[in-house]
Amino acid sequence: TIPDAMLLWILFASMLYYTERDSLDEEMAMYYKTIPDAMWITLLNLSGECPLAHYSSIGKVIVGIISLFATAVFGVPIGILGAGFEELVTSEYEDSPDEDANVDPALDGPSFRSVQTACYQFVNGIGSKAATAFELSIYFLIGATVSIGVLQTVPGYEDTFSAVETFAIVIFTIEYTIRFIGAGADPEFANGSNGFMARVKYIFSFYSIIDLMAIVPFYVALYMPNSWIDQHDEYLRMARLFRLLKLDKYVPSISLVDDVLRLKKKVLVVASYAAVTLWILFTAAMFEVEKNDDEIEIDPLPLYGCFEDCSMSDRYNNYFNSIPLTGIHLTGDFPLIEYGARGRVILFFAVIAAVGVVSIPSGVIASGFAEIVQTRNKTKGATEKDAGAVAGDDWYDINYRKLEGQPPPPSIFGPRMDALQIKAKEYLDGRVDETTGLVSRTQFSSIGRLLFFSLIITNVAAIILESIPEIDRHVGNASGNFFDVFEAFSVFFFTADYLLRLFSAGKSREALYSPWVYSRTFFGLVDLVSILPWYIQVALTSTGHVISGDEAKIFRIFRIFRVLQLEDFIVAFTKLDNVFRASKDVLKATGLMAIIIWVGTSALFFIFEANNPNFRECDGSIPLTGTEDEPGCYDFESTLACNEFYPDMCSQAFFTHMPNTMFYVAVFLGGEWGVVDFTWQGKFVCMFLCIAGIALYSIPVGTLFDAFGAIVGLCEEEEEDEGEEVEESPLVEYN
Repeated sequence: TIPDAMLLWILFASMLYYTERDSLDEEMAMYYKTIPDAMWITLLNLSGECPLAHYSSIGKVIVGIISLFATAVFGVPIGILGAGFEELVTSEYEDSPDEDANVDPALDGPSFRSVQTACYQFVNGIGSKAATAFELSIYFLIGATVSIGVLQTVPGYEDTFSAVETFAIVIFTIEYTIRFIGAGADPEFANGSNGFMARVKYIFSFYSIIDLMAIVPFYVALYMPNSWIDQHDEYLRMARLFRLLKLDKYVPSISLVDDVLRLKKKVLVVASYAAVTLWILFTAAMFEVEKNDDEIEIDPLPLYGCFEDCSMSDRYNNYFNSIPLTGIHLTGDFPLIEYGARGRVILFFAVIAAVGVVSIPSGVIASGFAEIVQTRNKTKGATEKDAGAVAGDDWYDINYRKLEGQPPPPSIFGPRMDALQIKAKEYLDGRVDETTGLVSRTQFSSIGRLLFFSLIITNVAAIILESIPEIDRHVGNASGNFFDVFEAFSVFFFTADYLLRLFSAGKSREALYSPWVYSRTFFGLVDLVSILPWYIQVALTSTGHVISGDEAKIFRIFRIFRVLQLEDFIVAFTKLDNVFRASKDVLKATGLMAIIIWVGTSALFFIFEANNPNFRECDGSIPLTGTEDEPGCYDFESTLACNEFYPDMCSQAFFTHMPNTMFYVAVFLGGEWGVVDFTWQGKFVCMFLCIAGIALYSIPVGTLFDAFGAIVGLCEEEEEDEGEEVEESPLVEYN
């Protein structure tokens, strides 16, 4: 595999060298001026990164091939190395499950007064509809106040929905009071303690501190208008975001992290030691080779003491600053590419040898978290399932299995209608032999299926071609042009297919022998959406309504849904609802944790980076640095102060408010780092994301992939089993 990967690397680097060395884009030409230079960027392309984009037409095709196919082949050696190390570690160090991790406390403490018990049950949604409604209202208020807190960081919206925030504070205060009273009946605090000590334990508990952080600043600012808290209200508003952690009471997520660490502690110790060692070694190497690298000029870095003529040596000016940059590269991302020859060589070994190993602790944490959540959500007391049940089955799957072996009901219009419906069904889906289970088609049916498949493909191709301005201008927008005629032709056949399927649904088990059921299935809705917009457009035109350009675009967009009709040939999206149901328990916990990590780290980046001078931009008339009487762009502590001195002439490029920050952090959590020149506080947040945040954030997506693979795999196994049973049976043809 290594020779194959090296061959691909050299081959694609050489091809891109010849296509891009004479590029009119100076940056492209610089990075492809020699084959060794081309090998550096091609290495990043093969590792899944594409830091440059202004390729020639042929270059775009080559990079597209790299993205689709070559990346997977090139990643095999890296995957084998990482998987081999992980297998070795996990085989030698087994998990250490916490025996008490899955034991829920029981209400078996001493007798408590009815008021305490009533308060405990009410605030936890136990015993009455009012309690359930109160609990749901807390969910809603948490989501609403977090959203308001994010919105109020946008300039001009500082006081928007303040009344809602005040109302929420009152409700949260009432909730805290009820919890405080009910702590004497809460088994977490009351067992072995009297009422007083139970309340003391509650006050110093994790959730109590979160509650107090979310409400106390409001009262302090209200009753002490000129206090320090009131003066720093902009940042203390971020404390509202801690309310998300309150949801952990109802859907355990963050509180399970310690269980994960105990479960995987032996593997984590070994894997983390290897990862940290590699991180330290590669950081030292990058610091040594880049601290004097002045080859390529980069943007000013005033926070690091460089105002002009900056280079990579300013980023790697000390070992600490080198740590997060190297950590980002070891996660497989390369937002920085302006390295000299020695730095490129070191990063080559980082890509080949270290990325797979360094990612193992993150993967171990992610798998451990999913394992614990799945274990905790196993149904106690197994319930009987019907034969053939698959995880994620809903009412349709259950009723479909019930119809196995049952003949379709007769039509109310008599046997002649039954015969027509059966013929239509056999034309669309073929005839299923009851003894062998094989599907056979007439020649007419096979040709029709092939033509329908071709029509779907050509429709998608037509939509793509129509979006190309040169082709669109050549064809023209006059009524009756080629695309309009082809669209009408396509709609005719799609409509005929849809009507035939409705007509034959009474004889189709897939439609549960019901046209109404078919119209609500995935296939029925897709078939309808693929034709309905055309009829609406024709109806509007016939009434004299002139279709505007924007309206025409909307109708064209709906046509792309025809690609989903390929689902009739290759099953994929129809299994997604099963996937969501099969993994809903894990998704609740991991989804909440992902939101908490996203919003929490966004708040930290906003606080630490909102006034980072590295991201500040000023009008060209403002000097970068100045004097006490005439300060420069980078001399101000904040962008607001800069704008007060130079009205509307200073701006911050990134992290300007929470919505803006949340966008960038979402990109970071996806494994892409478009911005890296953080403050020292931001560097710590960056390192947290590199170590654990990205892995924890990706668990929901990984869970969906696992569930999708499991469900599709079960379906394939069923099909294989059916195929093995009838392997020796001849194919039946009929006319």
